[in-house]
Amino acid sequence: MNIKQSIVLRVRVVFILIALFAAAIPYQIIKLQFEEGDQWRAKAETINFQYREVPATRGNIYAGDGSLLATSLPFYRVALDPTMAKSDVFKTGIDSLANNLSAFYRDKSAASYKRMISDARLDKKRYIVLNRRQIGYQDMQKMSNWPIFRQGRLGGGVLFEKVEKRYQPFKSLASRTVGFINEDDYGAGIEYSFNNYLKGQTGKALFQRLAGGSWKPVFDAEDVKPEDGYDVITTLDVNIQDVAETALLRQLIDRDAEFGSVIVMEVKTGQIKAITNLQRNKSGNGYGENYNFAIGDQGNTEPGSTFKLFSMLALLEENKVSLEDKVETGNGSYRFYDRIMRDAKNGGYGTITVREAFEKSSNVAISKLVEENFGSSPSKFLAYLDQVGLNEPFDFQLVGEGKPFFKKPGTKTWYGTSLPWISIGYESKLNPLHTLALYNAVANNGKMMKPYIVKGIAKGNRVEERFDPVVMRDEIASEKTIKQLQELLEGVVANGTAKNIASEDFKIAGKTGTAQKLENGRYTKNYYTSFAGYFPADRPKYSMIVVIDSPKGFAAYGGDVSAPVFKEIAYRVYALDMELNPTNQQTIASETSEESPMPVIRAGHAQEIHQILEELGVAADATQNEEWVQTWAAEKTVKWKNNPVDQTTIPDVAGLSLRDALFILENKGLKVDYTGKGRVKAQSIPAGTKINPNSTINLTLG
Repeated sequence: MNIKQSIVLRVRVVFILIALFAAAIPYQIIKLQFEEGDQWRAKAETINFQYREVPATRGNIYAGDGSLLATSLPFYRVALDPTMAKSDVFKTGIDSLANNLSAFYRDKSAASYKRMISDARLDKKRYIVLNRRQIGYQDMQKMSNWPIFRQGRLGGGVLFEKVEKRYQPFKSLASRTVGFINEDDYGAGIEYSFNNYLKGQTGKALFQRLAGGSWKPVFDAEDVKPEDGYDVITTLDVNIQDVAETALLRQLIDRDAEFGSVIVMEVKTGQIKAITNLQRNKSGNGYGENYNFAIGDQGNTEPGSTFKLFSMLALLEENKVSLEDKVETGNGSYRFYDRIMRDAKNGGYGTITVREAFEKSSNVAISKLVEENFGSSPSKFLAYLDQVGLNEPFDFQLVGEGKPFFKKPGTKTWYGTSLPWISIGYESKLNPLHTLALYNAVANNGKMMKPYIVKGIAKGNRVEERFDPVVMRDEIASEKTIKQLQELLEGVVANGTAKNIASEDFKIAGKTGTAQKLENGRYTKNYYTSFAGYFPADRPKYSMIVVIDSPKGFAAYGGDVSAPVFKEIAYRVYALDMELNPTNQQTIASETSEESPMPVIRAGHAQEIHQILEELGVAADATQNEEWVQTWAAEKTVKWKNNPVDQTTIPDVAGLSLRDALFILENKGLKVDYTGKGRVKAQSIPAGTKINPNSTINLTLG
């Protein structure tokens, strides 16, 4: 075969192959169209159209008085299907729409917006995002009336895609307690613990996949609307919470401490009124709520001398000691087995009564008493933990509650010194919540209440589920023992380690605590300081615990560090609570006689005064444009004048209630001390003086 024939043969083979391939194409098209068409069309549907989840609006979180602690605010991203509008609607409206978009977003010219929308329409694009910036509900309503947009989703192609953001109106207030939850359903606090209530029921809607991987919602009769979440109503009091955070933060800064916690609880019910946790930020600059030390595992630590209340309970229940019995502490050191225990006072206390031992917080005395009476049967001492209810978690409503820990006789960790050291708050672990529950039970005449922070689940104005007070122990000890413990706690403040917080206005009962911190297996000179107690001692309404970790400086003990914070919070709460401090009401009543029924209000918040006068049916000669005012009575009318609260100078707080004066002055960064009762009669820094941040102003009440 010559070369020519070979070439011709090859060409014919290639031609035949091309012909066969060309014939196969129509065959495959016919096969796909008729034999496999349904299968591939169904697959295309699943790829390009999907029913996807539509999140529900998350429920709100409220304080006990109805103040909003967390809510979901709706924001919207504006998108458009430029092919939906009819030609006449598009032509007459595109210029005005482009002008409105340019004026609103201010990121590009009207011509740019017009070109972007028109080009997308020509290219038959079904979905474009006009601007990534999210807008609020009011702006969405306004945009809905713009040209083209006013035709709606089907007539104009506009899509307002809802994006919800969690918002806390009080910012950082109780932020860790309110908590958070992320996209992976991990979180903390109320948001996480009550997520099943708050998240609601997701819906479903049909979405179409577009070029670029974006999805556009498509109206479909089978869409299922999401069901909004339930609201959670807490027991928190925002005023008490604010007071607690302010006082704790001030002391943490002054003492350069690592972290601190405060819990305020209502004695009769166990309702948590405030819970704050502040920890030094990793940068070392300032403090933030990064972990709930008040209830969590990391808050489980050796409680120190606040645990001596439990030791006294066990001793008194056994009828082994009386408060006037004498105990020898010698020079303040005593050997237990192979270790020396020491008192805080150099040289010791010598011979003192049991009452004095508790008031002065003598380690030697308490440990000797416990060792003498329970040394042969330490299990009997620890059995009182079950009687009191401190041996197990409380099943608190927030996830992450720490579990108490106590060594047990007969185990490998039990040692010859374990009992005396446990008796004064070492070789054991409790979180502040458990310690407070014990003190609250003593304040409540022996009845231990279960602490709780959420009191209801609601939908709109209807409460769907209530959480009522729960009694964990009807009596943690005999009535006689409880009365003696109450005496001891009052004595600590009257005569003992917390004399510095004694008050002339109301009685405080409580106990200081100072525990050396265990680091790398050795006790250091860093301290975990605390004060737990309740007030007013003669008619307890609130119990409270304050803990501050690793304070710096001289006298870094519970009585010097934590107790003053307790006193400051107690004073503020006492002033805010009209049930405990009805002085203002009495003052108004005494200034109102039968001859002259006009109330002498003196000064206050204009809106509140106006509401009071409306209730009393008294005329007010004033406008309501002012915020803070000073008032006086004239014939049958109450008149007032504006009392401006300038941002840079000290305001005039004369005549204001203590609550209002504290609100104004502390919001300006001033520290406030006061004496007396009633309304503000005098202030140490004259009104109009330029404010010096962190300075202290003294108020005289009368």
